[in-house]
Amino acid sequence: MSTLLDIKSSVLRQVQACPSFRRRAEQDPGSASANPQEPATGAWKPGDGVEFFAQMRLMLKKGEGRQGLPCPEAPLRSGSPPPPEPVDPSRGLRALTPEEVEMLYEEALYTVLYRAGTMGPDQVDDEEALLSYLQQVFGTSPEEHAEAIERVRKAKAPTYALKVSVMRAKNLLAKDPNGFSDPYCMLGILPASGTSREPGTQKEQRFSFRKGGKRSGPLPAKCIQVTEVKSSTLNPVWKEHFLFEIEDVNMDQLHLDIWDHDDDVSLVEACRKLNEVIGLKGVSRYFKQIVKSARANGTAGPTEDHADDFLGCLNIPVREVPVAGVDRWFKLEPRSSASRVQGDCHLVLKLITTQPNSSSWRGELSTPAATILCLHGAQSNLSPLQLAVLYWQVSSRHHQTRTLDYSYLLGLLEDMQAHWEEAASLPQEQEESLADSFSAFSEFGLQLLRQLRDYFPATNSTAVYRLELLLKCLGKLQFFQPSFEICPFETELNMDVAAALKRGNREWYDRILNAKSPREQPASQRLPGLVALADAVYDDLQSCYSVYASLFHRWARQFSAVLGLGLGPAEPAGGTQVAEVCPLPGSILNVDFFTLTFRQLERLVAEEAWVLTEELSPKMTLEVASGLFELYLTLADLQRFWDSIPGRDSRSLALAGIHTPFLPAVKLWLQVLRDQAKCRLQGAVDVDTLEPVDRSSRHSSSAATAGLCLSHIQELWVRLAWPDSAQAQGLGTQLGQDMCEATVFYTELLRKKVDTQPGVAGEAVSEALCVVLNNVELVRKAAGQALKGLAWPEGPTGPEGVLPRPLLSCTQALDDDLQREARTVTAHLTSKMVGDIRKYVQHISLSPDSIQNDEAVAPLMKYLDEKLALLNASLVKGNLNRVLEALWELLLQAILQALGANHDVSADFYSRFHFTLEALVNFFHAEGQGLPLESLRDGSYKRLEEELRLHKCSTRECIEQFYLDKLKQRTLEQNRFGRLSVRCHYEAAEQRLAVEVLHAADLLPLDANGLSDPFVIVELGPPHLFPLVRSQRTQVKTRTLHPVYDELFYFSVPAEACRRRGACVLFTVMDHDWLSTNDFAGEAALGLSGVS
Repeated sequence: MSTLLDIKSSVLRQVQACPSFRRRAEQDPGSASANPQEPATGAWKPGDGVEFFAQMRLMLKKGEGRQGLPCPEAPLRSGSPPPPEPVDPSRGLRALTPEEVEMLYEEALYTVLYRAGTMGPDQVDDEEALLSYLQQVFGTSPEEHAEAIERVRKAKAPTYALKVSVMRAKNLLAKDPNGFSDPYCMLGILPASGTSREPGTQKEQRFSFRKGGKRSGPLPAKCIQVTEVKSSTLNPVWKEHFLFEIEDVNMDQLHLDIWDHDDDVSLVEACRKLNEVIGLKGVSRYFKQIVKSARANGTAGPTEDHADDFLGCLNIPVREVPVAGVDRWFKLEPRSSASRVQGDCHLVLKLITTQPNSSSWRGELSTPAATILCLHGAQSNLSPLQLAVLYWQVSSRHHQTRTLDYSYLLGLLEDMQAHWEEAASLPQEQEESLADSFSAFSEFGLQLLRQLRDYFPATNSTAVYRLELLLKCLGKLQFFQPSFEICPFETELNMDVAAALKRGNREWYDRILNAKSPREQPASQRLPGLVALADAVYDDLQSCYSVYASLFHRWARQFSAVLGLGLGPAEPAGGTQVAEVCPLPGSILNVDFFTLTFRQLERLVAEEAWVLTEELSPKMTLEVASGLFELYLTLADLQRFWDSIPGRDSRSLALAGIHTPFLPAVKLWLQVLRDQAKCRLQGAVDVDTLEPVDRSSRHSSSAATAGLCLSHIQELWVRLAWPDSAQAQGLGTQLGQDMCEATVFYTELLRKKVDTQPGVAGEAVSEALCVVLNNVELVRKAAGQALKGLAWPEGPTGPEGVLPRPLLSCTQALDDDLQREARTVTAHLTSKMVGDIRKYVQHISLSPDSIQNDEAVAPLMKYLDEKLALLNASLVKGNLNRVLEALWELLLQAILQALGANHDVSADFYSRFHFTLEALVNFFHAEGQGLPLESLRDGSYKRLEEELRLHKCSTRECIEQFYLDKLKQRTLEQNRFGRLSVRCHYEAAEQRLAVEVLHAADLLPLDANGLSDPFVIVELGPPHLFPLVRSQRTQVKTRTLHPVYDELFYFSVPAEACRRRGACVLFTVMDHDWLSTNDFAGEAALGLSGVS
């Protein structure tokens, strides 16, 4: 325990490069952290900070979708019908005539009498009830009702069709050696005549589309549809759509087979696939493939069944399809009892009638009508071009009063283009009429482009496709322009398109502005609306880039290819200015839709932002600062959006430099963030029960809240991305210091909370302290990660990936504070175990010698095992090691105190403690799972181990150890007493040891003249090994520090004695003095175990 307090004191005395955030809070009486209950004066006070951070999360979530450039066509999310286009206003609603009412009545009766499909639970399935309802609605008499039903029954029955969407399948059988299959679907309608089978055989064998099937006649090719083959998958995704005509809605069935496609390969190629085999089942499939290949390349005839493997089938009666359609998974069925199948297939089924519907007419003429017009053209001597022109004129005019399909209109233009080059010319009157139709259609198209967002929303794939067809139609008009003597366009069409788009952009912007932020409102009230306006502009520009611009560019390349224009290599969608890639003057393709829209909307938003910031700067409040901060984030996103496009530079935008007027608001908002973060942490600690949030976590709820707050602050800084590096350094440094203060503030709140909690009597390991220690560790890591995310570039030459020095100082100071806090909590945690540890150590010291060592140590080991099991279950790995290190130091100090309290004890006493020490080392090391051996056997352990080892030795062993220590000589480079050269060998014949002292060098000067009078004493040790051997000495060499002796000495000793433990020759260098005792100049030892 004293060691831990010493460590704590030494850490507190350290001088940090950046002052401790704890000391800063204590020394600054005006700091907000001085009183955690009261935020700074005038701060935002939404309670405990929950509302503030909820709003901040919304801002962060808004920025998640603004990272980088959007993918092409990413916003397309709906295939619902597009918005209706405008038609002639004169076509308004009018009252129905009696004849029209009668037609509507019969149409409704027709719908009921010829209904098909299964009714849902919320629909009426009773035909009489439906007919009675129609009679009541239309107010007809029973006689009129019966007559109408009779007329309808005599009418021609409708033709039914089944729309089938094969979406996907899952969990199919693996038929290939690689553990996968190559599935595809064959589907068709089994007519009523083909479904009549014997009841017994129907269960045993089902219909199949297998080629060459002998069970029934093959269906016509038009009745069978096949999906695409999906390679190497057991969960294929098709999303293919089919339409089948139904002859008998009550008896026909939809049949679907799923097959594994196997290419026809040779036997050699099949054998080469052995390296693709996976598992034992794959080996079986591999040999089946070998057999198939052998048959296919052998005697099999051309009429043999194909080698595709059956994966499952479905049989769905058409009459069971619900009226509203069905969208679900169907379980695959076997075709016979011997078939083995598995998996499901996802289908979307819809039963419809194929009668012409007035609401879906595309503009095509019926076959009789086309025949009559062709006859009329022949009788009137009209050329194919003139007929094509007439078709176009009538259809394009009709399209403006009643919307037709643009694909039909495009087909008319292509037909007219095909005949245009063959014909000489048109009569002037018809050419003028055609020019008028072109002008009218282009004006109508420009009107639609002006309201692009209304009629072709980016979220509707059908509407976007319709826009593409409209652009193709307008592009086709350019083909005819050079051939006209009378130009149908007053100006270049691309200029008209650009003007229409600009006007539409301005009208859309003004509409959003007036709805969200009217100019007549005060500036403070307009601010939230302007934030919403900026968000709407950003979302619209994303749609322009990912949908509309790519659409213009895609059609630009296609149309230019038709005209023979070279555009060069393809560019990324939305990232290419169409005007730069199309050299055709006057073409609609010269319009760069995204650049045009971005420049215009960005300028309009910038003007509003500049004006609003000027009005609000003198009235800066916390509410205004919050609104301006959110507005700036969106404006910065707009600039980054432009910068992320290759070849674009935001310095040319109207938003360039917009950050300058927002700086005061950002600073004020960051101050609010600091106060709200502390309030949020205070509230989180107040409700914290200091219990793990769940079984998989070891920290409490407040730590999760603290980590989330720090993460949100770091994410907000990344999104802020302040462009001015000098200002960013100031903002980032202040924000980093605020984060550090909030983190230390949180740890102090935790410690105060745990100190106020009553402890459980007899509880040595406090769960609350363990949770607090885990919380501190979690927040330490979260804060370090968040501070790394606050890095800003230190100028253009600053190194990347290196924290700026101010931020690095904050990080180091915070880490020191949190490490110190962790050590303090660890000391509190281990202090509860000090008494028990001393008790068990004393038990070891008082155990009699008759008890075995393991029995004496067992109580201590059991205690430690129980407590460390609790700690292991309650602490994370880093904290567990920290507690283990503290406990290890406590144990070492307790054993040292026990040794110091016991004197004049037997050697067995010290042997027992030596046994205890080694057992504790193994226990704390835990076979590599605990503390490393290097840290265990360092520090206090060395002193304790040395003391135990010496105390348990006998007198002779201590003497031997003394000489062994002398043999541990320093290296020559580190020895400041000089060097002595000797030579030693053993003469076996005479049984004597020969020792020759050669010379010495660099001895210590011990006389007043700066020299010495050295001589060398040579003796053998330890004395109990050589009791009869006397020491010998060399001659005195006067006035020298480098004496040369060359003297040989003989010692009559047996060879066995020289090989004993600790046997050595001890050389002692002395300085001879005549009038006083000789001075010691140094000594050296030479072990005899290696002498030969």
